[in-house]
Amino acid sequence: MKGPGRRSGMRHRGARCASTILAALLTVAAYSGPPARAAECAWIEFHGPITPLSQALLMRKLSRAQALGVKKIVIEIDSPGGMLGPSVEIAEHLAKLDWAHTTAYVPREAISGAAIMALGCDEIVLHPDARIGDAGPVIEGEDARFREAPDKIVSYLSRVVRDLASKTGKSPELAEAMVNKHLVLVRVQPQGGGPWKVVPKKEADQGGPWAAVEEIPESAAGKYLTLNGQSAHHYGLASATVANERELRERLKLTEEPVRLKQTGVDILILVLNSGFGTGVLLFVGLVALFIELSVPGTGVGGLIAGLCCVLFFWSHFLGGTAGWLEVILFLAGLVFLAMEIFVIPGFGVAGIGGILLIIASIVMASYQGHLPDSRWALAQAGTSVLAVLAALGGASVALLVLGPRLQAMPVFRRLVLAPPTADEAVAGNGDEAVGDGPLVVVGDEGVADTPLRPAGRAIFGEEFVDVVADGRFIDAGKSVRVVQIQGNRVVVREVTSSSGSGGE
Repeated sequence: MKGPGRRSGMRHRGARCASTILAALLTVAAYSGPPARAAECAWIEFHGPITPLSQALLMRKLSRAQALGVKKIVIEIDSPGGMLGPSVEIAEHLAKLDWAHTTAYVPREAISGAAIMALGCDEIVLHPDARIGDAGPVIEGEDARFREAPDKIVSYLSRVVRDLASKTGKSPELAEAMVNKHLVLVRVQPQGGGPWKVVPKKEADQGGPWAAVEEIPESAAGKYLTLNGQSAHHYGLASATVANERELRERLKLTEEPVRLKQTGVDILILVLNSGFGTGVLLFVGLVALFIELSVPGTGVGGLIAGLCCVLFFWSHFLGGTAGWLEVILFLAGLVFLAMEIFVIPGFGVAGIGGILLIIASIVMASYQGHLPDSRWALAQAGTSVLAVLAALGGASVALLVLGPRLQAMPVFRRLVLAPPTADEAVAGNGDEAVGDGPLVVVGDEGVADTPLRPAGRAIFGEEFVDVVADGRFIDAGKSVRVVQIQGNRVVVREVTSSSGSGGE
């Protein structure tokens, strides 16, 4: 009974090792920083381009601010803009936010999509020298040069920003002039006094009960409205100007230091795994681990690591805003196609090629920050994602060629893998014979592969056909094989080469 007991211990040791790795990685993924505490105000920094990833990270911080129970939120914006879709979605989300007062603080610039984003806040506060505006939509032409978007897009965006400004108590005319360069504005004061207001120049030229008319130099024909902090406050787009954060805290009448919602462990992990490098590493490790699982059956470590890499990939891209259920369904369909090709359908044909293409397509779609490529810039981004996938596949292929012949000799796998039973163990445990209704084979029997072993298939031993599993590399049909291990009805074979044929097992 010594032999079977030792094998059982090896199986438990492999399971414990795999469970430890899984628990450690899940602990890192689940860490989200120190526990939340009640606070008066949350301070969120939004710096850099607007992308689906930065949008998703901002939404996570807003959720954390809501969990804190804050009534005031300061979003510090320093951004040159970015993608139109995420910019509008952020602005509309902020405009609907009703559990806290939101302030867009612009210390340097909020240009293009960042200006649209600021319109969604309850108020805008700028540094006197900060810049806001220039939000005209642009598209990339066939000559790879950027040009102004057609009137249809301008008309749609004008309606969007006017609605945003109306909801948050700002001038719809100033908001529209940021995206429509044909709109020229002036300031007018009604007769008999009253507050100044901004109106289109055409309306002022038609006459009316105006006591005074003041031109807005920044709103000239052919120019997208761009204002500094002083002008934005003067014309009523901004609620105030402040020289620094201290003045802003005084204006908001904060009685305590705001809680700064910085990147948590999960946010950093999402950023790393959404990068090209992170995606490539996950794919590389997952492929190598899957190969190890197929080459060293019975340990479970490779399968767990490969599965964890898949989970982390789609989890990070879900939270990063670039993946959805479509990508997951395509990936699972690809795995099903490959499994059918390997275990059910002999040879390698449509199912195998289709499975590989579905898996690659799902990974590229989940990695690409955008929709279907509609410009050369978008096509270049999609191409970068494809290159990352191909680089990971190439690197994994090289690693497999190097590791494949050496896996069985590595000490770590020698401790985890069930070694072929010795003669004494075979007699004591009766483990060298296939049991059940199948044909009788023992360790050391030689035969010929009847079908490709990838890794499962069928072999001929004498006149008997036996279902077998290849140990190590895949084996083509017609190759000589030898039984090296038997576990119940599971018969493991290895290809007989000229060198191994003379030496025996």
